[in-house]
Amino acid sequence: MFHRILIANRGEIACRVMETAQKMGIETVAVYSDADRNARHVRMADRAVRLGPAPVAESYLRGDLVIQAALETGAEAIHPGYGFLSENPDFVAQVEAAGLVFIGPSADAIRAMGLKDAAKALMIKAGVPVVPGYQGEDQSDDGLAAEAEKIGYPVLIKAVAGGGGKGMRLVEVAQDFAASLESAKAEARTAFGNDRVLIEKYINQPRHIEVQVFGDGQDAVHLFERDCSLQRRHQKVIEEAPAPGMTSEVRAAMGAAAVAAAKAIGYAGAGTVEFIVDGAGGLREDGFWFMEMNTRLQVEHPVTEAITGVDLVEWQLRVAAGEGLPARQEDLQIDGHAFEARLYAEDVPAGFLPATGRIAHLAFPPSSRIDSGVQEGDEISPWYDPMIAKITVAGADRATALTGLRMALAETQVAGLVTNIGFLQRLAADPGFGNGAVDTGLIARQPDLTAAPVRGGWRLAWAAIVAAGLEEARAGQGFALWQPLARQVALDDQIVVLEVADPGRISARVGEAVYDFAQSGGVWWCDGMRCPEAQKHGAQVTVFGADPVTFDIPDPLARGSQGPGGDAVLAPMPGLVQTVVVAPGDAVTEGQRMVVLEAMKMEHVLRAPRDGVVAEVTVKAGDQVTAGLPLATLEAEA
Repeated sequence: MFHRILIANRGEIACRVMETAQKMGIETVAVYSDADRNARHVRMADRAVRLGPAPVAESYLRGDLVIQAALETGAEAIHPGYGFLSENPDFVAQVEAAGLVFIGPSADAIRAMGLKDAAKALMIKAGVPVVPGYQGEDQSDDGLAAEAEKIGYPVLIKAVAGGGGKGMRLVEVAQDFAASLESAKAEARTAFGNDRVLIEKYINQPRHIEVQVFGDGQDAVHLFERDCSLQRRHQKVIEEAPAPGMTSEVRAAMGAAAVAAAKAIGYAGAGTVEFIVDGAGGLREDGFWFMEMNTRLQVEHPVTEAITGVDLVEWQLRVAAGEGLPARQEDLQIDGHAFEARLYAEDVPAGFLPATGRIAHLAFPPSSRIDSGVQEGDEISPWYDPMIAKITVAGADRATALTGLRMALAETQVAGLVTNIGFLQRLAADPGFGNGAVDTGLIARQPDLTAAPVRGGWRLAWAAIVAAGLEEARAGQGFALWQPLARQVALDDQIVVLEVADPGRISARVGEAVYDFAQSGGVWWCDGMRCPEAQKHGAQVTVFGADPVTFDIPDPLARGSQGPGGDAVLAPMPGLVQTVVVAPGDAVTEGQRMVVLEAMKMEHVLRAPRDGVVAEVTVKAGDQVTAGLPLATLEAEA
């Protein structure tokens, strides 16, 4: 077994690999960029080496610096995690040329599955069913449009080097094909340096079911399936294992196909064979098709670990160190059910825009498995994926596990920045999801799932009042025996007068209404009803519970100040200007494309807020911009 390994990654996956390695007595080396100097994975490691500045091209994608760090620290092997260099065959070859072990598949195996068109051809040869489509050499716009017509709409345009939904566009009618193709190619060039695409038939009620495989280069087994159908913008939100509605016959067929795929390329290590499944008439042995193979550990691997009792990272380390498969197929079985929810810093009502900021408060229920690369006080930066944590819950059956997931999400507390926790709670409570009626379009069909949280409700306001005013009132002046302590608190656009009678009793007056609060058992109550927990952070207070809501505590001197008008197109987050579509003097209509911004490895189209004429454009393609910066303005309305 290895004495020391280097983890060529960051965030929760770096921490996850370190946990198993340290449990096995293996020393770990972290690498980091300037933005991650104080990150959790750096604090966890036995040693840490700086790679370079924050941009990934100057740090985490510098394979030469990663290898140099491994050699200088005496590491014998490199674990790539997922993303970054994990599926780069040239990096694998360089690692091996340096005399190090790559903890993952061979460069040839990665190449075989790295391009979706070549992978499909290989799978057809191996007898694995594939989705009807086109993956030929003709990449001209007219040629691709003609192939789409042959396949029949709706179709999916997919970057051949893609992943994570990048370079992918759904086209439902022929007249939208040209614009979608241009957008997909542009995003693919930015994300992968390769704008080749393939066209696939789009399944109208698709489910995304993937099979976990593991090989030692000679033989392979599968560790059953995961359902990853709950997606937004082609990215997974909640995963579960096993898949709802799965039969033993279909499981055996999918498992056999996945193992055949792994054996066809002499696969070593952990991998995932992804299938698109027609969910219209239930799961059938002839109703699933190969989509792609991810030649690495997957983000959602904890649900497989939960139902099998297998530590996949330990298996990776053992096989990379020269051991054979740790188990035979007949040794593996499913025990229970598990869900994983991805907690992100993102603004869901604004279209899942990534968010940044400092985590002022972070708490998770002790009953759940938490995979996280951040802690309270850490920053979610604009440079990397804005994941805060993966929350995994297991139970004896699906109903029990789902109840546990709902409770875990309700008990998760994050304050200081915008997150998707309320969205996850609504999704977990959705009746269709609860019944197992899942497909990749479920979220898009239900706009109420992504709506902004309702700010009304007396219990939310009460909790906010307590958190906003009580702490400062009690800490600032102490208690007088002969009179209550009074304090004014601004909450959003309301003025609240608090009177603190003693440490366990306060009253709050809002206009003519008076509410009496009492503390019992460490919990605040009002009129016999329990107030939700709340946390004050800076000039805001966040109320947790069914759908967390954040209230502002404005400076009284600043009340009444006006925010920006509706004439400007503002950068919603830090990013790189990819394209400027308009120029001063252009007439635009509401919703028209004006600027395309690249941020968090995704393309974001910024549109005109109203009909008007462009007065000024303040940026050009290639500019790096900060959040809130005006990119273009319209002439004032008459």
